[in-house]
Amino acid sequence: MPTALILGASRGIGREFVRQLRAAGWNVIATARNDAGLDTLRSEGAQALKLDVTKPESLAGLGAQLDDEKLDLAIYVAGVYGNGGQATSPPTAEDFDAVMHTNVLGAMRAIPLIAPLVEAAQGKFAFITSMMSSIGDTDASYGWVYRASKAALNMTVKSAAFDYPKATFVALCPGWVRTDMGGPDAPIAVEESVSGLLQVIATLELKDTGSFRNYAGERLSW
Repeated sequence: MPTALILGASRGIGREFVRQLRAAGWNVIATARNDAGLDTLRSEGAQALKLDVTKPESLAGLGAQLDDEKLDLAIYVAGVYGNGGQATSPPTAEDFDAVMHTNVLGAMRAIPLIAPLVEAAQGKFAFITSMMSSIGDTDASYGWVYRASKAALNMTVKSAAFDYPKATFVALCPGWVRTDMGGPDAPIAVEESVSGLLQVIATLELKDTGSFRNYAGERLSW
């Protein structure tokens, strides 16, 4: 039975990854920040572990709990949007730190802990990013702290791939999805997005490491 680790799984896209992987027969280890989230994950059949990606001691504790687990798949879903804003006014230090610590620093701290376990299985390490991170396709500044954080996450994924040559790293855009973050007007159902993302992940080969794709499998502009 293959094993997956979902980082940030108590709701939305992360929880749907748990549901669909469990339905496909995977052993799923999933993380949440609080007891309510852990209970939700257990109800979906996952092994639930407490984790706050903004706290180094919490990540270190996760590493100890995983021990020498071999991971066929790891997915970093944890992320926050922040207060939006645009280039006509500066972000607050608090908002900048909250977004960057979760979306970028958390991933950078997780990679040295998790990537060796993915390499041990010659598996895949996926990171949920956004089309809003694409510098080449940017046409507005709204959500600019979020945009900057996801662009930084893309660089994190691309550069880390060189240090873990036996794992396949990929940055994935789920599309505009109807979740708490995406809102009720988003055109894509979370089930559709995650189903597409899992299909993309399944087709990836080692030669694809360090790439940026969307849920339909299309290569995206950095």
